[in-house]
Amino acid sequence: MDLSRDFYTQVVAPLAEPYPHSAALIGPGSEVLAFDTPRSVDHDWGPRVLVFVEPGAVEQVREQIVTRLPERFGGFPTTFAYHEQRGPGVQVAELGPWLRERLGFDPREGMGLVDWLSATWQSLAEVTLGEVFHDGLGELEAVRHRLRWYPGDVWRYVLACQWRRIAQEEPFPGRCGEVGDEAGSAVVGARLAREVMRLALLMRRRYPPYAKWLGSALARVPGSAELAEALGAALAARSWREREAGLCAAYERLAGLHNRIKLTEPLEVAVRPFHDRPFRVIGGDRFAEALMAQVSDPVIAALPPVGCADQLSDSVDLLTRPSLARPLTAAALGLHAA
Repeated sequence: MDLSRDFYTQVVAPLAEPYPHSAALIGPGSEVLAFDTPRSVDHDWGPRVLVFVEPGAVEQVREQIVTRLPERFGGFPTTFAYHEQRGPGVQVAELGPWLRERLGFDPREGMGLVDWLSATWQSLAEVTLGEVFHDGLGELEAVRHRLRWYPGDVWRYVLACQWRRIAQEEPFPGRCGEVGDEAGSAVVGARLAREVMRLALLMRRRYPPYAKWLGSALARVPGSAELAEALGAALAARSWREREAGLCAAYERLAGLHNRIKLTEPLEVAVRPFHDRPFRVIGGDRFAEALMAQVSDPVIAALPPVGCADQLSDSVDLLTRPSLARPLTAAALGLHAA
């Protein structure tokens, strides 16, 4: 981020100065989420700036900037391989088409349920994180602010669906272990750990990133150390009882956080038996039902409890293509995709 900010200030801004523009480092890339490390420089890495210009000015501004870039800046080439294509680190685009490519819609034209629920967490993070270096068009910061977090009822719905994902499998690590299937128990336990991590981030108003950075994102949330410790114990467990103990400790942390964010009346945070079976659960459906009871929008209240695009599918090829994620989400929820 420092490299790209300096690149814009010292090189790109003077070249783009005759044209109204906005400039930022947002979109794909570990540096946008502030997760880049020295390892990141081995591919797709260098001084990058995304320049947004007025409609019809893309080719003119691209010619003005790209043909005048120095070969190197800050010790790095200004032309490098990025997303399997070699080209300059400066991308020039119109804001509307860029947003539609990333999200499947342009937030400046208004946002409905399909927009909020079909936009993936990773794409929302990529647009709202990173840094704006200059907003000469006066639109980019407003778009980022609008996308910063879900409206209240949408947030409650997504949280409820995430609790449902936990509820659907929380007794299974014990049931697998009871029949001697420790491998199956470990697999389900790991799935539940992932759902807990995602739910914890959603509760703290953070869009969960894709798998590579999920643990890193949780580690940056204030107060997450004890939750991470409980999940670590569950993932390292060699027996289903130890695994269950770690998960239950994590569930109780989540339940406490649920009460602290005050989206519903306080709920009991202690784990309990799963009916008359010897497995301990938090009862995720209790939290899902309480959240949905607080939804005032009748359309959201009537949605099936399946959730947003990330809760509907794990397919990378689907989630990275709004043209696929949008109609799938709309169909699953019984909504119209414009």
